[in-house]
Amino acid sequence: MAVGLVTVVAVVVAALLGAGPVAVLPALALAVAGAVWAHRRSDAVVLAVSHADPADPATHPRLHNLVDGLCTAAGLPKPRLYVIDDRALNALTTGRDPGHAAVAVTTGLLERLDRVELEGVLAHELSHIKSHDILTSTLAVTVVGGATLLADLAERIRRWGWTRHRDEDSGGGGGPVGALVGPPASLLRLLAPLVSRAMQAALPGGRDGRADLSAVSLTRYPPGLVAALEKLRTDGTAVHSAVQATAHLWIAPPLAVDRSPQGRPGLGERIDSLREL
Repeated sequence: MAVGLVTVVAVVVAALLGAGPVAVLPALALAVAGAVWAHRRSDAVVLAVSHADPADPATHPRLHNLVDGLCTAAGLPKPRLYVIDDRALNALTTGRDPGHAAVAVTTGLLERLDRVELEGVLAHELSHIKSHDILTSTLAVTVVGGATLLADLAERIRRWGWTRHRDEDSGGGGGPVGALVGPPASLLRLLAPLVSRAMQAALPGGRDGRADLSAVSLTRYPPGLVAALEKLRTDGTAVHSAVQATAHLWIAPPLAVDRSPQGRPGLGERIDSLREL
C-alpha cells in the first residue's frame, strides 16, 4: 500500500508538471526502499514514538518472571521488554514476527495491577505475537504516520514558498515553490485520512477479542484478565505518548478522545465475552 501511495502521488505530480513516465521511477525506487525499511524498523519507530525504555530485569523482576513463564507455556521466544513512564494503565506489542517482537507496558500498569491481572495482560500481548498479527498492525504505524508526515511536510514547504514569494513580490500567486509543491501537498492531505482508514480496515477484525481468548487459555484463569480489563475500562488516564497512528496497538484505547462516560469503548463487550467462559 505504501508503494502504491507514493507511486500514485508521483504519477499525478509528474502529470501536473508535464514530466514523462521516467520521472516516476525515482519515486517508485524510493517507495520500495521505504517499504523494506518499514518492514525492518517499524517496531523501533513504535517504541521511539511511545517513549519506551528497556525494562531492566533488576528493576522489574516480576515483569520478566511472568513473561518467562508465559513464553515457556506458549512455546514462544521471549520478546524484548520495555517500560513506558506513564501513570495510565496500558500495554502494547510491536514487531514483525515472534523472533523480532517487543512488549511495552506503562509504569501505571505495573504499579496498579496485581500478579494475576498483570499476567492476563501480558498473556494477551503474547497472544498477538503467537498469532502473527503484529506485522500488519506495526506496518500500519509507518504507513499511516508516513502519509500524515509527508502531507504536513509538503504543506509546510508550500506555505514557505508562498510566504517567500509574497515577501519578494506582492503580486501573490505562491511563486515557483508554491506552484511546484502545492498540488502534491493538497493531494497528500486528501489521501492521508483515506490511507489511515484503509490500513485500519486491513487489520484483522476482532483481533483483541481473539487475543483475550488465547490469553485465558494460556493462563487458565479468566478472572485475572477480566479484572485487569475492568481496571483499564474505568481508568480515565490517556497515555501521553500515544498518537493516532499507534492507537490500534494498545490493549485499550489510549487517547483522551476515545474515552466515554461508560469507560473506554469496546472493553465492556470483551469483558462480557470472557465472563461467559
